[in-house]
Amino acid sequence: MIRLLPPLSWSGLAAFLFCACPGVPAAQAQAPVCGYHVVKTYPHDPTAFTEGLFYADGALFESTGKLGDSRIFKRDLADTAPLVETRIDPTLFGEGIVLWKNQIISLTWRDGLGYRWDAKTLKQLGYFHYAGEGWAMTIHDGTIYQSDGSSSLRLRDPETMAQTGTLAVTDDGKPVRRLNELEWIGGEIWANVWLTDRIARIDPATGHVTAWIDFTGLGDEAGASGYDAVLNGIAYDPAGKRIFVTGKNWTKLFEVVPDCGK
Repeated sequence: MIRLLPPLSWSGLAAFLFCACPGVPAAQAQAPVCGYHVVKTYPHDPTAFTEGLFYADGALFESTGKLGDSRIFKRDLADTAPLVETRIDPTLFGEGIVLWKNQIISLTWRDGLGYRWDAKTLKQLGYFHYAGEGWAMTIHDGTIYQSDGSSSLRLRDPETMAQTGTLAVTDDGKPVRRLNELEWIGGEIWANVWLTDRIARIDPATGHVTAWIDFTGLGDEAGASGYDAVLNGIAYDPAGKRIFVTGKNWTKLFEVVPDCGK
């Protein structure tokens, strides 16, 4: 997600991400920070300003942002060439995607307009409107969890995209802001925190962060260059139990395993 703010280190960002706010319980223990190791490396299109990512039916699906260059495409892990692709209206800033039944649902950033696409052909099936910013989505048991850059996730009904609730995300009783790309992995919601090298693992029942995974160094290995080339993109292959991560305009996509277990 683009914002005209100066780059921040994790220590400099901590005060912003974890603010002490009235009414937030302080009983929650601070989540541990884990490392990672890379299992395998795959190519990633360096022109892709990654906003959404998921793995399904043996292929990777990705959505990108930026006005005039927002698209959704399906590709093999070993090859960045799209197997099928569609482009968003060039006046709109594309955002996250999620698979529901035979559809891919996609968001736009500040336009309040979302789309439904055929999951095989990527032909447009329809559209819908929603309030607030659209960042990213994941889904579990018929509920979409959607981020909007705040410290709360919006719960939505995929049939109507009506909001059905919210999930406040906290660590040590403090809100975790700038939640971005999401993925459901092993009963948890994994969330990129925009402008950091960390992914939060969130308990969907409580909103508490159970652990952090610090991916410092991964962007350098992927040739990340520039303020916007940040970690953003999480996909999970449940059959192979594989976790993939990448970033905006990165040259590589990584299969990773957290040091603290999945």
